[in-house]
Parts: sequence; structure tokens; C-alpha cells
Amino acid sequence: MALSEAFIAKYQDLLGNESGPFFAALEGPVDKGFRLNPLKANQKPLSLSLEQPISWSPNGYFGQVAGKSIDHTTGLVYSQEPSAQFVAEVLAAQPGEKVLDLAAAPGGKSTQLAGQMKGQGLLWTNEIFFSRAKILSENIERLGVQNAIVSSADSKDLAQLLPDFFDRVLLDSPCSGEGMFRKDPEAITYWSEGYPRECAERSEEILANAVAMVKPGGVLVYSTCTFAPEEDEQTIAWLLATYPEFELLEIDKVAGSGIQDGRPEWADGCSDLTKTARLWPQDLAGEGHFVAKLRRKDDEEETRPAIKGQKADRFSSEESALLQDFLKQTVPGLVVDSSRLLRFGDRVFLMPVDCPAFGRIKILRAGLCLGSFKKKRFEPDHALALAIQPDQAAQTFAIDDSSDWQAYIHGEALNTKADLQKGFVLMTAGGNGVGWAKFVNGQLKNFYPKGLRH
Repeated sequence: MALSEAFIAKYQDLLGNESGPFFAALEGPVDKGFRLNPLKANQKPLSLSLEQPISWSPNGYFGQVAGKSIDHTTGLVYSQEPSAQFVAEVLAAQPGEKVLDLAAAPGGKSTQLAGQMKGQGLLWTNEIFFSRAKILSENIERLGVQNAIVSSADSKDLAQLLPDFFDRVLLDSPCSGEGMFRKDPEAITYWSEGYPRECAERSEEILANAVAMVKPGGVLVYSTCTFAPEEDEQTIAWLLATYPEFELLEIDKVAGSGIQDGRPEWADGCSDLTKTARLWPQDLAGEGHFVAKLRRKDDEEETRPAIKGQKADRFSSEESALLQDFLKQTVPGLVVDSSRLLRFGDRVFLMPVDCPAFGRIKILRAGLCLGSFKKKRFEPDHALALAIQPDQAAQTFAIDDSSDWQAYIHGEALNTKADLQKGFVLMTAGGNGVGWAKFVNGQLKNFYPKGLRH
């Protein structure tokens, strides 16, 4: 690994005798990991071993996911670096809460939080760069998350829209990426001696907006995938000095995991930093992370701003009839509250409970997309196939044969003698929904999205 002399000198000075194992770890192999998605009906992967669990991630395992496998395509698994899985566990989102993932792409931590929330409450997941936000939205869809808002906005605009709103906020901050050197050698080329300080200043700007959205009594988790004290302990010391309404909470280091205390000597005058956590590649099987957990002190006397809710849309009588007939005939097990229905063009979304108004924020996904109005009919969206449990669908067809699987994901129709009624059928693989087909005269006409076919 072609590390710069400045980087080597910096960590030799900071780590002393520990620098040898640190640099040796950076030369070692990349650690691969994945998580099972608890939102899926069947929790048994077809192509992955569960023999090597990750001690700090209840649904995490060591291993490598094949991107075109049934397990990946149905959203049962998410490929995620092992140490990154610790961050969402520290935030510990609860069902029914309002949770924000502020810099969320590509979606590893957001989908992990969604699993913790069990479809209950509001998960707002944001990415400022639209191209990356689209990838985030795709992963939210693939993992069957029903209660997420996906936006592409500057944190400043979100803070103005949603002050004091969230029970829990996660900021996995854009950073110098030192923990990615082994995984992505190109990241080394971006590093310079002053780069961590530049990144720390950017993190302070984002944190100033993040703290504004934490409700009194709420929790903020800040994390990075860098080893730089400027971006880690020193940033938290700055936050505590600037926002005295926040206090640092102890992070459970998980006995025997190799997760270490933060280093108070790397931020003068803040001895509490032992409560933060550092994940070093020489101490555990992971690329590296820093995590801090803070709580905003509660002040019951302070007046909270009223947050407007997003209004549901009205549909014509014809549209309402088409939608209700579709739900009754295709997904009778799905309960749909009409007061939460929102329309984007021809597409209809079931918004999360207590969804706030969007204002001028760019929204990519507003909960669960049920489908789209076509001429004289309503067709289900691919997201619906991935989000519902198979027993919520009126008709299902299990793709058990490998040739049928290849034909389906290529977009081909399947012939069958199965006892099915004319209409939409939820196609399943490995016990989980994978897409839709329409049964007509002994043939399942393929509705698998063209952009996903392979």
C-alpha cells in the first residue's frame, strides 16, 4: 500500500508502539461482511453461511455476498463492512420513533435502522448528492422498507424544516476515509496532511444542523470511517463545548470484540472521550470506525415548534375504486389507511405515520409505493412485491427451478399449470417476494422491472 510519508509519520507519532500492528493491518486482506434483513419473511439464505456471526451486530455475519444471487435480489441480505455495522447498533432505533439518517447513501446504516424499527415509526433518510440518493432509494426499496422517506437535501434546509423533531439522529459524516484505504486504495490518493482538518470543519457545519433536529431528550450518534483525531475526538470535544445542552453517553464496547475506548489525550480538556468508541483494523476484523453517542438534555419548559403534517391526496371516485379493487384482489392482507395516501404523478405512496410536510425538499421516496394508475387499471409497483410478506398476497408463485429463476430475472414469461386465477401474482424466491407477474391463460406475464433484469 502506497501510503504517504506524512500519513506514516502522523500515525507513528500518535500510536507509538501500536503503529507497527496498525500498518501491518492496513496491508492485510479486506474483511467482508453482510447483514440479514429482519423485515423479510424467510431468514434462511440460500447461498451464504451463518457460521461466523459478528459479535457487535445481531444480524451480522462475516462473508461475501454475490450481487446477483437470490439472497441479494430479494433483499434478504445487505453487503456491509463489519465495523460499519456497529454504528446503527449504537443508535439503537426503536419501533414507533422518528429517526433521521442524515448522510445516508448508499443505505447500509439506514436499512439496518429500518430493521430495528420493524416498519413502525418514521425513518427519514437523506443524501445531499442526488446521484447517490438514487442508489440509497434503490436499496431502501430492495430491502422492503415501508416507513422511510428518502430525500436529497442540504442538512441546513432539513434543519429549517424539522427543528427539534427527531428522537434519534445519525450522522455518519463525510470524512477523509482513512478506514477505507484497504478497501478502496483510490482513497489514498485524496489524502493530504491538511485534508482531515478540512473534513473536520465540514463535519462541524453538518453537525450544527444535525443538533438542531434532535428533540430534547433525543439521541445523536456521530461516526466516521477515519482514524484522524481531528475528525473524531476533537470534533466531539468541539460539539460539547459549542452545544452544552448535549452530554456524552457511554458506549458499550462489547466484551471481547476488540472495540476500544476513544482517546481523551487527542482532544485537550475533554476526559469524557473514553465514552466514545474506536474500531481499529489491528484489533478486530473490520476496516475501522469511530463512534460517539450524545444525548440532548431535556427542557420541558421550552416551547417546541409545531411541525406540519404532509396532507394526503384526494382521488377521483374512479381512481378510488380502481385502487380499492386492486388492494382487495391482489394484496388483501395489506392494511392501507387512506389518510396516508400520497400521489406523485401516476404513482401512489403509502406515507409513514405522522409524516411531516415536505416543503421544498426534494423527495425520492415517500414511504411505500403501492403502484401506478394506468388507463382503466392500477398496476402494482416493484417496491410492493419486496415489502409485503408472501401471505399478504392473494396469489403467490414460488420460483424453485433455477431455469425459471434465470428466465424470470431476464424478463421472460413463465408457463405453468399452477391453479391460479387471472390477475397479479406475487413471485417468490427463497420464501421472499421478488417481483410481480400477471397470470393469463396458463402463462405468467413478466412484470420484473427492465432496469433490474440481468
